[in-house]
Amino acid sequence: ASVLGLSVSDAVKQMRGKPGEAVTLTIAREKTDPFDVKLVREIIKTKSATAKAIGDYGYLRVSAFNEKTTDEAEAAIADVRAKNPKIKGWILDLRNNPGGLLDQAVSISDLFLDGGEIVSQRGRDPRDVERYNARPGDAIGGQPLVVLINSGSASAAEIVAGALQDRKRAELVGLTSFGKGSVQTVIPLRGGMDGALKLTTARYYTPSGRSIQKTGIQPDLEVAETREDAQQIANRSFQFSEASFTNALNAEEGKARVGAHQPAEAPPEGFDVKTGDFQLTRAEDVLKAGSVAATPKMPKPAARLAEVIGPKVPKIEPAAPVKK
Repeated sequence: ASVLGLSVSDAVKQMRGKPGEAVTLTIAREKTDPFDVKLVREIIKTKSATAKAIGDYGYLRVSAFNEKTTDEAEAAIADVRAKNPKIKGWILDLRNNPGGLLDQAVSISDLFLDGGEIVSQRGRDPRDVERYNARPGDAIGGQPLVVLINSGSASAAEIVAGALQDRKRAELVGLTSFGKGSVQTVIPLRGGMDGALKLTTARYYTPSGRSIQKTGIQPDLEVAETREDAQQIANRSFQFSEASFTNALNAEEGKARVGAHQPAEAPPEGFDVKTGDFQLTRAEDVLKAGSVAATPKMPKPAARLAEVIGPKVPKIEPAAPVKK
């Protein structure tokens, strides 16, 4: 059966089946004849946390926060440290991490903190505050840590990035995060007989008292992934954030998300963004230098600021008189 024109979910329905059964897919690509690929169906168990060594440094990728994230992260870190005892520092990659469970955001932060506050959630009543604290023990023994974030880092990912930044445990490289700093509570109606009501009841605050909502977490070293991203940040077409929703819950009074501006860094001419990861490269540079302040800065990209250029307003000619 053809999947041409079908949505992804409808196409997937046609491919799904019992584990162990085979399915043959016919794939058609430009400039090549269609070809068959035979696959055996199985239950795919994805890991939300994986780690590896990159040169002198450990790299921990956390793609989401589910029930197993912290356990997977701990095991992955321990495995890399056992195989590479000379590792000098770590990179925690939270880019495009949409968030997930609060308790896992707290426990992932706790892996790198030796105590103190991680996050608080505060409701409308000033007395309605819940604080979450770290326990003693650091999974990487206090080694240097850099966190990668971008506009796709949201919610639980922002809690981790904000906690590690505020507590001076890590420096952040990348782009300002999404800005999803609101807390929702599900309230059953008639014990669930009439469904439930989901209400926004609180905001998340980092240890220094910053609200994540709308404004997001700003990196210590702003680095665009591509030159195109740098231009989009400059002309405000980079609108993938909580602030782009017209009815989004406001941030704290007097605080606004950073507007159009010249991003600090972008890949230089000659850097192949298809094979290289410029944000990751700069995270490694920060670890090598010891801090963002000590890291030699790259020349700023020649992005044209939309605010400087000004919007193009169409010229409206006066209507010609109607001939009677």
